[in-house]
Amino acid sequence: MAASEPALCLSLHQARLLHLAAQGLLLAPRRRARKADVLAAIECMRLLQIDTIHVVARSPYLVLYSRLGAYRAAWLDELLAEAVIFECWGHEACFAPIADYPLHRRHMLEGSRHWAIRRARRFAASHRADIDALLARIRTHGPLRSSDFERRDGDGNGGGWWGWKTDKSLLEEAFALGELMIARRERFQRVYDVRARVLAPTPFGSSPADLPPLDEVRRRFVLGAVRALGVTEARWIADYFRMGRRIRDGDLDGLVAEGVLMRVAIAGRTAPAYVHRDHRQLAERAAAGRLRATRTTVLSPFDPVVWDRERASELFGFDYRLECYTPAARRRFGYYVLPILHRGRLVGRLDAKAHRSDEVFEVKVLYLEDGIEPDAALATALAAALHDCAAWHAAPRVTIGRCEPRGFAKLLRAALG
Repeated sequence: MAASEPALCLSLHQARLLHLAAQGLLLAPRRRARKADVLAAIECMRLLQIDTIHVVARSPYLVLYSRLGAYRAAWLDELLAEAVIFECWGHEACFAPIADYPLHRRHMLEGSRHWAIRRARRFAASHRADIDALLARIRTHGPLRSSDFERRDGDGNGGGWWGWKTDKSLLEEAFALGELMIARRERFQRVYDVRARVLAPTPFGSSPADLPPLDEVRRRFVLGAVRALGVTEARWIADYFRMGRRIRDGDLDGLVAEGVLMRVAIAGRTAPAYVHRDHRQLAERAAAGRLRATRTTVLSPFDPVVWDRERASELFGFDYRLECYTPAARRRFGYYVLPILHRGRLVGRLDAKAHRSDEVFEVKVLYLEDGIEPDAALATALAAALHDCAAWHAAPRVTIGRCEPRGFAKLLRAALG
């Protein structure tokens, strides 16, 4: 078969199902989650984005919940402390499997144009002596948290053991450069330690000579992104690992000829799409109409499914933008809006807040997408999803505010009982 010929033709709906299957979002969980499932989900996605907003569960925990259902959030923290996963600047600030550490380290040293790493390089150029002193302090006296630098009343020099306004920046930029790593988190606060100690339980050394060359890193990032996405057009690949310039179809000809990627067609799309060979059978099942979506859940605003606004729009017809950084008067949907996934489609979005002390999960406002039928079946499935999500938040009473369309609120409240 010539490299330009598509191996399969998928409908847009079949492509969505393949994407969700690769992301672990196609089917409802069939058993209670185990700690190993948390690692498996991260390995499946390759990156789990971190964000600190916690009007509901913080994003990394919610992304895992969307895939696993109720699970112990502490398992994610334990995996980090055990050096089974690590933190890095990937798509943004992310957890990643420790097996990918050499790839991210080499990319940071030579290939990354990520804004956080460029900022850290500029900072280090004018604060090299300060960073070296910080590293020496941590080597000698042990890990530090940013709160160890907090200003204290009566401290004329700013408090903490260092006493400069740049204290926290030293930690953050040394981490971005890979000179410090995150040993663990305490109440979600980072604990920074030197690289050698964090990597001690792993087979990886600290020397650049132990790292793969940059061209191998790029190849593995391309393949990793295609595998994680299930099916993707070339132009959506680079964003997954923040690789820089967009990838073109011609850049993938060699991988198609080699057989590690297969080129497929999506009906109605002019550009070809790509599937990793590990998902060949899954793609064939999709093309034969043998994938069925059963999962109804809410997604984090930082879920890989909606990372790329263009991809979410083209695949799902879902135009999504996080508005928490938008002035309140200019928000269209709300502060922290969660996409609603229902049986293979993004059918709406809701602005929620977990009032944990009152045990209330508040849905402030809920919007269904145009063309989505606000029927009893959808209300029943969504009510069950909200009930389970609220219980996991330890806020089991669900309240429903405004809905669009308005009549859906009555159906949803009735389904919630």
